[in-house]
Amino acid sequence: MIRIAKRVLAPLLASLLLALPAQAFDTRASAAFVLDTKTGTILLSKNADQPLPPASMSKLMTLYMAFEAVTDGRLRLQEKLPVSSHAMSYGGSTMFLDTTDRVSVEDLLRGIIVLSGNDACAVIAETLSPDGTEDGFARLMTQRAQQLGMTNSTFKNSNGWPEDGHVMSMRDLALLARHLIADFPQFYPMFAETEFAFDGRAPQNTRNRNPLLGLGIGADGLKTGHTQEAGYGLVGSAKQGDRRVIFVITGLPSTQARAEESQAIVNWAFRQFAERRLAQQGQVIAEADVWMGAEPTVGLVPADDLTALVPVLGGDEVEAEVVYTGPIRAPIEKGQQLAELILTPEGLPETRVPLVADRSIERGGFVSRVTTASTVLLRKLNEGPEGAF
Repeated sequence: MIRIAKRVLAPLLASLLLALPAQAFDTRASAAFVLDTKTGTILLSKNADQPLPPASMSKLMTLYMAFEAVTDGRLRLQEKLPVSSHAMSYGGSTMFLDTTDRVSVEDLLRGIIVLSGNDACAVIAETLSPDGTEDGFARLMTQRAQQLGMTNSTFKNSNGWPEDGHVMSMRDLALLARHLIADFPQFYPMFAETEFAFDGRAPQNTRNRNPLLGLGIGADGLKTGHTQEAGYGLVGSAKQGDRRVIFVITGLPSTQARAEESQAIVNWAFRQFAERRLAQQGQVIAEADVWMGAEPTVGLVPADDLTALVPVLGGDEVEAEVVYTGPIRAPIEKGQQLAELILTPEGLPETRVPLVADRSIERGGFVSRVTTASTVLLRKLNEGPEGAF
């Protein structure tokens, strides 16, 4: 078997050719990641897989696990939880909780989202920890993150308090944000709340620090972060029409720089790109050779309508390449993933789309297998060693 790359050109896929490059976004952030969730297009990736101190942005992992616990009944929104001396001892952004308090889960969730309460995180952590400690919960956070595909995240506490080894990558934070939005639509509106005056005890800490909320650009989450080591960061999301953009930035020098950079990224992501449909579900993109099958080739099709973002100043066309390991041995089931379509618009990271078999192909009989093998071998000789065309 060999790896085969076939460049797809019009008219095989009428919309595919080279578009004008997008104007790259030159971010001031030390690390950043921007994702269009509808098409899966990565618009910006800068040091995106580097594990870095996430500050309060790591509270999103505590929230994810708390939402899971409420959903499966281990926590109830109106259940009131005690506050330990450890939780009370946290400084920084807090709900000003003390050991005489018993606070509802719902208030604690809002305290984390809107007020960035370090103490509220610790209360949730100690409640859900298998040993009743924040350390135990942090270990659970790391395990759950791995299960979600977050491979560059390690947690040492529940709230992002500076501690050696407490790190996340920007890509991991974007993945976590995507999970929060998709997995918990019943809770996600909390992230757009701009104010939470808990018990009236902290009038100086009632406003959500997310600088994009209320600007009329579709921003509806998620979490700011700041420590001296990490700088200023934000996990943000905005929706305009049926497009949603998730972005993560860190390492900015000030709240003003964070606000300016965040708004600029949202404007760039929505205004510089437009969605185009490149192929319909089931449309044959290319043919793959079949080894020892009842037919010599099988059609490669997208399982769903294929859309992509293209620069607004370019055409409706994107360069693409089909890659698979072949010939593909029969039998083949309809809908079986066989190949990838690699879209590489200039100025953007590549996007990989799975391609599946358009029909089932049984293993051929003796005569059919001999004929097919001869046909495939002759085609390979004519196409050259890489099978390109």
